Amino acid sequence: MEANDERVLYRVEEGTNLFVYLKEANVDLKEVVALEVPGVGLRDLKRPVTSPLEFKLVFKSDPRALEILRHSASHLMAQAVTELFPDVQVGVGPAVDNGYYYDFYKAEPFTPEDLEKVEKKMKELSKEKLPIERVELSKAEALEFFRSRQQNLKVELIEEKVEGDVVSLYKQGGFTDFCRGPHVTSTGEIRHFKVLSSSAAYWKGEEGNLPMQRIYGTAFFDKEALEAHLALLEEAKKRDHRRLGKDLELFLISDDIGPGLIMWLPKGAFIRRKIEDFWVDEHFRRGYGLLNTPQIAKLELWKTSGHASFYKDNMFPPMEFDDIEYQLKPMNCPFHVMVYKSKGRSYRDLPLRWAEMGTVYRYERSGVLHGLLRVRGFTQDDAHLFCLPSQVEEEVEGLLDFTFFLLGKFGFSEYEVYLSTRPEKSIGSDENWERSEKALRTALTKRGVPFTIDPGEGVFYGPKIDIKIKDALGRAWQCTTIQVDFNNPERFDLTYTDESGEKVQPIMIHRALLGSFERFFGVLIEHYAGKFPLWLAPEQVVIVPVSEKYMAYAAKVRDTFQAKGVRARVDERNEKLGYKIRSLEMEKIPYMAVVGEKEEAEGTLSLRVQGQGDVGTLSPESLAEVILEKERSKAIDYEFVGR
Repeated sequence: MEANDERVLYRVEEGTNLFVYLKEANVDLKEVVALEVPGVGLRDLKRPVTSPLEFKLVFKSDPRALEILRHSASHLMAQAVTELFPDVQVGVGPAVDNGYYYDFYKAEPFTPEDLEKVEKKMKELSKEKLPIERVELSKAEALEFFRSRQQNLKVELIEEKVEGDVVSLYKQGGFTDFCRGPHVTSTGEIRHFKVLSSSAAYWKGEEGNLPMQRIYGTAFFDKEALEAHLALLEEAKKRDHRRLGKDLELFLISDDIGPGLIMWLPKGAFIRRKIEDFWVDEHFRRGYGLLNTPQIAKLELWKTSGHASFYKDNMFPPMEFDDIEYQLKPMNCPFHVMVYKSKGRSYRDLPLRWAEMGTVYRYERSGVLHGLLRVRGFTQDDAHLFCLPSQVEEEVEGLLDFTFFLLGKFGFSEYEVYLSTRPEKSIGSDENWERSEKALRTALTKRGVPFTIDPGEGVFYGPKIDIKIKDALGRAWQCTTIQVDFNNPERFDLTYTDESGEKVQPIMIHRALLGSFERFFGVLIEHYAGKFPLWLAPEQVVIVPVSEKYMAYAAKVRDTFQAKGVRARVDERNEKLGYKIRSLEMEKIPYMAVVGEKEEAEGTLSLRVQGQGDVGTLSPESLAEVILEKERSKAIDYEFVGR
């Protein structure tokens, strides 16, 4: 094996100078970030060896190395902030997906100018190449250290989190933080970073706690990676569904209605309807029945299901009528359970597959609401399957096939798949959990779907498969979930009569393939930058007369399109042709049919295609044929090949 191989297991004795040892072993120390100690975890490279030690090396190519760098960058940010604003209270500063953040208590919000100062100070501290050193104190000493500096939030964290008497701190220059580490060896290793933005937060993420100011940043090991990421962020801004939703008049969120509540405008509502119609047709093809259930029900229903206990913080407060408490529904599943229970069931009836576009309401904190992606009222593409234990695996396989078919029609072909196992707070026997996890694992394996185990992330009533779709920018979005449930059948005493006449408990499978129409629509907007697939586009072609003189012919062309089922209109604005074309490009119109004297005389149109420009002349009938063919096949692109 080569010296720079992460698989090599090294063994050293107490007192070994690791830098000298690794240099003699021909290890490129510039590429090493930390150590991995089997059975213990990650460890600082420069931490003294006080006993015999076995370890592997963590190189920059390891994703964990980037996490360490970003965690160190958050400390660098905190050092810069405390030097610029000595009165701030420092909170916590973890590495997160694509970057890091640090929370501060500061009376006034950080301004954009403040963030520029913070980044400038970080660069100065980086150039100083300050050593980052681990310090261990007793708990009493650590508490006194932070009390003396009036860092009360650190005092609170140490009191809560430290069970023994040893507290690890990390020191760089005049800044010291309570942290487990590990970190890079000096501030000089943190060179390629960017302070991105700030936002309001709450201490420990709990509404009602101390209001905090959160500063976000990102960091990479090389300049090229940072620049590529920043370019990606700029592209993401252009694709932001909140901006495009407003520009393209797709949906509306108004404080007058209430935060996290969506109003669908005509164009957005049209796209949603197209998605729903496709969804319904495909469910009928797969043997589903459709249900439609109320928006509220007695609170007792959710007490029986367990949601009132396990999901209470995400539910709106109950309402009382005639001395009975009612609950605005956070889930559709108890309703489907009651439909199952409404009559006797035989093993011959199973599996039963029921689907619903069910609108639900969940109390999301105001700080996490985000356009269509995090809302308080949304419609799930929900379904519940009731089956025999022997049918679970086959049903899950069918759901995987259905999922990849459905998502593929919207242009998604790359996924991250997770098998989420039993969480700390759960119900049910070990036997049921093991059997359910095995069924999900086997279905994934048989379908050849690569997956990652996500330990402890199942729901309280059973394990689940989560599927995240990758968008055009490579970002992963939670979409599909498939959950095995033995809780509701037991709590609601669901049974079927088996072949021997005995009453037996069925297995229940929860699943949402798109997740919610709101969130999925937000992802679609950003994936396509508002340029929806032709079969979803509210307007497929706009006829653009070069002057008012040709308005009558434009109307005739429109009528030809509409008669054939093509979604078309005439641009009747009294504007110059160039202006109309530019504005229609901004509206993401797939096809523009320009008509003037020549086109009227020949009964044709001059075609402009979104992303292609001018492609030549053809008859309205020929273009209608192209559009309808693309719609039938659910084509993603607008590409036009001349005929």
